[in-house]
Amino acid sequence: MQIHDVRTHRSAEDFPRHEHLAAKIAKVAADPVAVPADTQEMVLNRIIDNASVSAASVIRRPVTVARVQAQAHPATTGSGVFGITGSYSPEWAAWANGVAVRELDFHDTFLAAEYSHPGDNIPPLVAVAQRLGATGADLIRGLATAYEIQIDLVKGICLHKHKIDHVAHLGASAAAGIGTMLHLDEDTIYNAIGQALHLTTSTRQSRKGLISSWKAYAPAYAGKVAIEAVDRAMRGEGSPSPIWEGEDGVIAWLLDGPEHTYQVPLPAPGEPKRAILDSYTKEHSAEYQSQAPIDLARRMREKISNLDDIESIVLHTSNHTHVVIGTGSGDPQKFDPDASRETLDHSVMYIFAVALQDGTWHHERSYAPERAHRPDTVELWRKISTVEDPEWTRRYHSLDPAEKAFGARAVITLKNGEVITDELAVADAHPLGARPFARQQYINKFLELSEGVVESAEQQRFLAVVDGLADAPAGGADALNIVVDPIVLDKAPTIGAGIF
Repeated sequence: MQIHDVRTHRSAEDFPRHEHLAAKIAKVAADPVAVPADTQEMVLNRIIDNASVSAASVIRRPVTVARVQAQAHPATTGSGVFGITGSYSPEWAAWANGVAVRELDFHDTFLAAEYSHPGDNIPPLVAVAQRLGATGADLIRGLATAYEIQIDLVKGICLHKHKIDHVAHLGASAAAGIGTMLHLDEDTIYNAIGQALHLTTSTRQSRKGLISSWKAYAPAYAGKVAIEAVDRAMRGEGSPSPIWEGEDGVIAWLLDGPEHTYQVPLPAPGEPKRAILDSYTKEHSAEYQSQAPIDLARRMREKISNLDDIESIVLHTSNHTHVVIGTGSGDPQKFDPDASRETLDHSVMYIFAVALQDGTWHHERSYAPERAHRPDTVELWRKISTVEDPEWTRRYHSLDPAEKAFGARAVITLKNGEVITDELAVADAHPLGARPFARQQYINKFLELSEGVVESAEQQRFLAVVDGLADAPAGGADALNIVVDPIVLDKAPTIGAGIF
């Protein structure tokens, strides 16, 4: 890997374009390096993972709304929308599929200086592959690039410190990935990246206080914007530049400002793209930093004979966990039984309480209104707090994979004064966890979440398509679209009329 210094430059400075971060990313995207076997395997795993969570969310209201919007944009030669037949405009297909993937907060993650869900790159790339008839190998190459760029940006540039939403990195990565997949030249990819970043910078209010369904729409919007940006760039249109380093650019006014230098790692010329291997998926439908606490709660409940005996629970954890999903956020909504599912998903206090009581976690039952309103749950929930522990913060940011951690130490004090303590650094499903996810676990997740939604024959057809994707000819990506039993879709909520 090469480390690139990225800072603001005044317009009057001599700052040649090949030194722009967008140009360096474009160079990586245009590099025809082969995809390593382990990278390819993980790309296929994540395609399965996205299908799993899309099946589980297919009749939820935000997903239904996005699907109906996509259906208003049919195309003779277009892209598939998850769950239904037909051909639709690729940017709208990516929009609908992106919402389905993100709605349950149940797919892959990478955490470093910034947060990310790099699987959000898959819907826009698949949609473009279907629209233009890309081969399976080209789709895999494009996804390897998209994951690489998003993860490298997440390693180097913190957005949330300045309350900028993490999808700003996604717009750039999806544009770069599409560029790789379509064998575009560096100049075209450069302009697509600049436009995509310019149009996907937004505030983190979408993840603050009472969290709405826009949390699911935000990455889908970034993917839609990336497709449109690539289309314009392919037609010869330019972009704001230098988008990161300009004196009125992203760093100068949205991030750390002219005095700061970021260091962004990118593959050297000819170096394989392997960043996807640094990411990890979720066993539980909840914000990633609660994955290890869920597993920890399941383990600790065996040590407590009566949960009514608990006086208090303090989770010692990283700064990120404390301020994003813990009491350090200052959000009273995180203790409100009437809060939205999206808000409860970002309350480690609620999540730890339910996991401690139930010994399990379910993407629907654990968030049900009646579950959140259980008096004993509310009582336990409000006994839980978080504190930042500098050691957990240090481990969160560690560059050593063996040391990097997203967990917590739980200190449970009983009413009789007894103290029970345990800790867990990484979730059981993490590559270094007790039960790491491999292909079979991804398949099991898909079969479990799509049971009763996708017929068995369609499940097996889809898995066979994924297995053979690397050898799929032009147009082979069309077969990745899954059709859901119409009886299931009939249970989706009725959506009122809009503009389209």
